[in-house]
Amino acid sequence: MSEFDAIFVGAGHNSLACAAHLALKGWKTGIFERSPTIGGAVQTREFTLPGFRHDFGAMNLSLFAGSAFHRKYANELKAQGLEFAPVADCFASAFPDGRWFGVSNDLEKTATRMAAFSAADATTWRRLVAAFPGEAEHLFRLLGSPMSARALAGTAWNLWRKKGMSGALDTGRLLLSSPRAWLEENFESPHIRATLATWGMHLDFAPDIAGGAVFPYLESMANQSFGMVLGKGGADTIIRALSGMVTAAGGKIVTGAEVAEITVSAGKATGVRLASGETHTATRAVIAGVAPKALTGKLLPNGSGDAGFDTAMQKFRHAPGTMMIHLALDDLPDWRAGSELRQFAYVHLSPSLDAMSRTYQQAMAGMLPDEPVLVVGQPTAIDPSRAPEGKHVLWVQVRMLPAEITGDAAGRIAPARWDQVKDNYADRVLDIIETYAPGLRNKILGQAVFSPIDLERENPNLVGGDQVCGSHHLAQNFLFRPAHGYAGWNTPVGNLHLTGAATWPGAGTGAASGYMLAQQLGGR
Repeated sequence: MSEFDAIFVGAGHNSLACAAHLALKGWKTGIFERSPTIGGAVQTREFTLPGFRHDFGAMNLSLFAGSAFHRKYANELKAQGLEFAPVADCFASAFPDGRWFGVSNDLEKTATRMAAFSAADATTWRRLVAAFPGEAEHLFRLLGSPMSARALAGTAWNLWRKKGMSGALDTGRLLLSSPRAWLEENFESPHIRATLATWGMHLDFAPDIAGGAVFPYLESMANQSFGMVLGKGGADTIIRALSGMVTAAGGKIVTGAEVAEITVSAGKATGVRLASGETHTATRAVIAGVAPKALTGKLLPNGSGDAGFDTAMQKFRHAPGTMMIHLALDDLPDWRAGSELRQFAYVHLSPSLDAMSRTYQQAMAGMLPDEPVLVVGQPTAIDPSRAPEGKHVLWVQVRMLPAEITGDAAGRIAPARWDQVKDNYADRVLDIIETYAPGLRNKILGQAVFSPIDLERENPNLVGGDQVCGSHHLAQNFLFRPAHGYAGWNTPVGNLHLTGAATWPGAGTGAASGYMLAQQLGGR
């Protein structure tokens, strides 16, 4: 048995950031991870062939590069090997009519492309980009602050002082709008609308869901203004750097160590019991980087002592599932719409807002979508070190999918468990990509497919293949993430805290949940 100041259940990037900060504040930290590797959904592994490094889940590290944690610890992270690969050509969409549109960090390039679809849209784009620094100040302050009365009051006061009542209401309206409402209000080209709307589908914001507009807005404006960032050699560069910070500060990381129970005495968390039977004590905090259902359904076998909290954790809503297809390629895809697409980090394949809405509804009804939203990542276009010389990897995220299959919207795959249908569905995905990039199959050297259930097997936090660990709809966001009264990473059990994507401010690689909790516990 060992004694720690803080014990962490799980070694995702939020837990690692929290542990690193506390360890540097003099806390004795211990991290216990059930898997043989750390990082949660941020991992890079050779899933297909030797020398081909594939990001398991997260690929885009822009949020981490721009995070408060990175600003404070940039030197320490760099000393532990953190390296970024900057992206100039960030994201694009290819369309069935053979056209494409993409956002690069060169304003003239983007605006010229946009003007080919709509001169009015190009003018709007320039106006939005010019106004972005002023708007970003308030949005990033909100997303980077605790959901406390004091922090919210400060954000509201700053917003009112800088923008006045009318401007503050405009910001509030953006936060409440659906992607479709914002896009149709600002852009006339359906191609431009579809290109931007796909960022909502990276979470669980289909075009008509309130509260989703801010994500396409922030991603597109930030990519235009700052570009994008990938991890040099793989997204796991941040995991290796964070773990190096933890261990250099005296922290302990144990893999293959499944926590069976969080021990509680007199209403306070006192430590953990491992599946092996080992016990470890925590004198100041136990921090669980787990999906809410696992906290009260497994780790607290007798519950938290608060029936309302326990019920809220069990009713926590997850987003639709995802399939990941990793390809080792002889060459990048030959995009029918134009060879320039080969240099973009992401190429989205989803033709319209209506198609996205239909896909989302099909998934929510348990149906295999006939035309899923495809996010095709081309990391080796930016970072050749991820594959042998002259070769490439392709990262294909298939959104949105049901965890349990009741039927097939295309009427070609009989309903069954994912283990029985995943290869057939992967063929559907590759067929779709082939229509945009003929000859792709001839370039495939190796292939690995992870169904929604495979993703959950790899990482139990990805419930039903939900890669964002919980719906971000308004009823489960801001003050309600993961539940009303518990947006401060707190629980009814003393000294027990939650962190990770299921908590405020939600999914992404920014480590804000872990870092804000660490500041709350150990000071700034």
